[in-house]
Amino acid sequence: MSVVSLSILFLFLTACNSNSTVSVSVAEVTRSLFYAPQYVALEKGFFEEEGLEIDLQTTWGGDTTMTALLSDGADIALVGSETSIYVYAQDSKDYAMNFAQLTQTDGTFLVAKEPQPDFEWEDLKDSNFLGQRVGGMPQMVGEYVLKQHGIDPHHDLNLSQNVDFANIPGAFSSGDYDYVQLFEPTASVFEKEGTGDIVASFGEESGQVPYTVYMTKQSFMDQNEETVQKFTNAVYRAQQWVQEHSAEEIAEVIHPYFEDTEIDMLTASIDRYKQQGSFATDPILDEKEWGNLKDIMNEAGELPADVPYDELVNTEFAEEAISD
Repeated sequence: MSVVSLSILFLFLTACNSNSTVSVSVAEVTRSLFYAPQYVALEKGFFEEEGLEIDLQTTWGGDTTMTALLSDGADIALVGSETSIYVYAQDSKDYAMNFAQLTQTDGTFLVAKEPQPDFEWEDLKDSNFLGQRVGGMPQMVGEYVLKQHGIDPHHDLNLSQNVDFANIPGAFSSGDYDYVQLFEPTASVFEKEGTGDIVASFGEESGQVPYTVYMTKQSFMDQNEETVQKFTNAVYRAQQWVQEHSAEEIAEVIHPYFEDTEIDMLTASIDRYKQQGSFATDPILDEKEWGNLKDIMNEAGELPADVPYDELVNTEFAEEAISD
């Protein structure tokens, strides 16, 4: 084969390689418009433009999501950062590393069964309260906020925590509960239907925390740095897009992921999250947020180890994405 032919073959193979698509499996802890930037990245083609083909699976719960990640059932997990601390405390040899933050506040709202235009936190005392899963971020943040208002959730409430995450809305509707923590759009749907009244936001009350973060095993990160970087680039582009567009525009884009919810309801819910700053504006998980997370876990009695920030957080990919 001539030198010219070899050169042409090399250029052809290089071009094919540069246009190749890398498949990445992502496990999301639940399907929620709280994760609107992720669906924007998918629908606007930001992952595709980075050469990534995303296989998105909803794994319904922190435990199952982390099992999928640690057993190689997923390359990347979108889940609360607290799960990486739980894995670390189990002496894992292959840590789950947080590399890109998606949401930076709690995403739940306090919903009362009856209208309460003059709601005070004191009203919760002696009520039947349907809480979230023990050890999960919604429950820990909920307890943290209640304690800030002088309420001991385990002594001042009739607290129930025995309902699976996916069944909480139905249990509240049909059960003898006075209050519940709900994500959007369920909270707004209940309010519109007259089956609930949104009286407070846990996100506004608790401040910034690394509530939902993309993480991957240290081994995957070491072996696939370019893929992780491209993934983070796409996430950041989506975060910028969400900041620059209206709630209605965002709702139109992500509607395919919530076909059973009307556009106006999606718009109202997204606007709530935008107004309280729930969507992270960049993928960097900073040290102050990590400290807030540990404080909340410690207050709930769920912090298994005082894990240093540098042990489980890698901001290099996020910083690179922002600098481009």
